[in-house]
Amino acid sequence: MIAAPAAAAVDPESAADALPALGSSAFYVVNQNTGEVLLERNAGAVLPIASITKLMTAMVVLDGGQSLSERLTVTAEDIDHLKGTGSRLSLGTALTREEMLNLALMSSENRAASALARNYPGGEPAFIEAMNVKARLLGLWSTRFSDSTGLNPANVSSPRDLARLVSAASSYALIREFSTAPERYVDVRGHSMRFGNTNALVKSPEWAISVSKTGYISEAGRCLVMQTWLHQQPVVMVLMDSAGRYTRTADAKRVRKWLEHMLPQRLASAPHVSGG
Repeated sequence: MIAAPAAAAVDPESAADALPALGSSAFYVVNQNTGEVLLERNAGAVLPIASITKLMTAMVVLDGGQSLSERLTVTAEDIDHLKGTGSRLSLGTALTREEMLNLALMSSENRAASALARNYPGGEPAFIEAMNVKARLLGLWSTRFSDSTGLNPANVSSPRDLARLVSAASSYALIREFSTAPERYVDVRGHSMRFGNTNALVKSPEWAISVSKTGYISEAGRCLVMQTWLHQQPVVMVLMDSAGRYTRTADAKRVRKWLEHMLPQRLASAPHVSGG
């Protein structure tokens, strides 16, 4: 278990042995196969998680077994009155449950996540209860949910819990597909609209990412969670509360570079599994 320092200048003479200087205030990096913690700082800190919430939203939707082809309509109930965020899904937009799920995971569409919760048996209150029950079943003892979007800062978790959440999400084929899709064109009220992934790394040929989710609200800072493959091993990265717009992806690159150069034997010696 290694704790990395905060972002700071690195002495060039010792750079080869230096831990990565990360701008995220809390992070946790673990080999999903072995459980070995590769890097961490403030791993038990309970913090707002913003749209990382949508991974749990997706699991509850898929566990519910409702038809993915059923059309759901965006209504006034899906408008964000808490943070005042906008959306490209105007009132009256009707999409299938599958399309709503895709946009919630890939583009972090809040109205899509809200519509998914509203159309759950028992409505949004039952959906939020199901989210918290799922969290207990997964052993996420520091995690609480108050909405399906992550706009509510009362949605909290720790980096260690989020690593478990990502591991659980990676067992769902649609979450793997939708959260890492670079883009999707959707017919929105007669117009074909392009929606892109909020994590630019999914488009990079240098990365093999199986699960991805970004998050941002002012209380949470900028967050990023991923399951990525290094030396044929699934590595879960949780990066929370970075200040700069690009810091979370820069941190992910720093972690990957450090792991590839400093820990190849540890990663390569672990049991190999298929996937990617």
